[in-house]
Amino acid sequence: MGAYLAIKEIWRTRGRFLLFSMVIGLITVLVLFVAALAEGLGSGNREYLQKLTADLVVYQTGVDLSPNASRLGTSKLNELRRVDGVQAVGPIGVASAVVTQDGKKPLNVALIGVEPGQPGEPPVFSGTQLTGRRNRDAILDRNTALRTGLKVGDSFTIKSIQDAKEEFYTLRVAGISDRRQFSLQPSVIIPLLTWDKVRPQAVKGGVEGAEIVANLIGVRLTNPQDWAAMAKQIDAQVKDVQTVDRVTAYEATPGYSAQQSTLNTQKYFALLIGILVIGGFFQILTLQKVPQIGMLKAIGASNFVVGTAAIIQIIAVTVFGVALGAAVTLLLSLGFPPTIPIVFAPSAVAASIGALLLIGPIGGLVSVRYSVKVEPLTALGLA
Repeated sequence: MGAYLAIKEIWRTRGRFLLFSMVIGLITVLVLFVAALAEGLGSGNREYLQKLTADLVVYQTGVDLSPNASRLGTSKLNELRRVDGVQAVGPIGVASAVVTQDGKKPLNVALIGVEPGQPGEPPVFSGTQLTGRRNRDAILDRNTALRTGLKVGDSFTIKSIQDAKEEFYTLRVAGISDRRQFSLQPSVIIPLLTWDKVRPQAVKGGVEGAEIVANLIGVRLTNPQDWAAMAKQIDAQVKDVQTVDRVTAYEATPGYSAQQSTLNTQKYFALLIGILVIGGFFQILTLQKVPQIGMLKAIGASNFVVGTAAIIQIIAVTVFGVALGAAVTLLLSLGFPPTIPIVFAPSAVAASIGALLLIGPIGGLVSVRYSVKVEPLTALGLA
């Protein structure tokens, strides 16, 4: 009986319920886009470090885990290789450069230098890995490839500032990897010796005979499960280094934690607004139909029937509104260019939709409670 009453009322006043479902749909779009923006910005900051083919990341001490401030020379590589339990080490250099193409807007990229075949070099899904330490081959992350249109075998030009002048270097696309952004910039990964030559620096080509200095060192362990003990062992055995796992490394990226906290706060406020809007709508709806509820109770309807009808209405409207909003969000997401940092991760989308489906009954609890407390004689004006 409760389901019959709920469906009958929804159908008779379908315009009102459809309008409110659209409001819930708009709230759903807002929540999903805030969640996708948080995921997109977070991924842009952490992708390279999160997907790093290493178990630990080594920094210079005293730099607050800032990649750009860290400086690690070749001697540190040799010391790390001598630590028991270390399987492989790979230097990682980071810098900023510009990809220039004829007729296209220049693209700012993260220029990453790695040792071919060592931790730090990403796997490719198209083309080949880096093969030489001095050649000018490059691996592009998926974002770079989409934004430039470059394919395996194409040549492109990198512009960097050296000795206060613009210098241009031609590189060839050897392979294309998945998304590997670093500090919200699409990535170009090249051999470390080539990186040391083409990166922005005070002296063109670097100082002859100087030790190559990387920013980070990726460490692959023989037993990855012992990463916590190995991090302490490396810090104790190798001087002036700080060793952390990948999660700690990307969470320490400048601005990452503050950015995620801000976006998560916005998402929670959107959910709170949803609870208030849904609660307010059903409360007004209940107040408008107090005489009808009183009549139902006067002819024998129980509180269970009245409460069940209200709950079914709340769930039906919420489910339809969330489904409508999710469908609109999906359609809108298909038209976004790769330059917009929005990523609809399945886990984040599922969590947001689950929260939205939950806030409907929560917001409508007040109206359900009011419905079951209506007194028939009072509602009909006969008290």
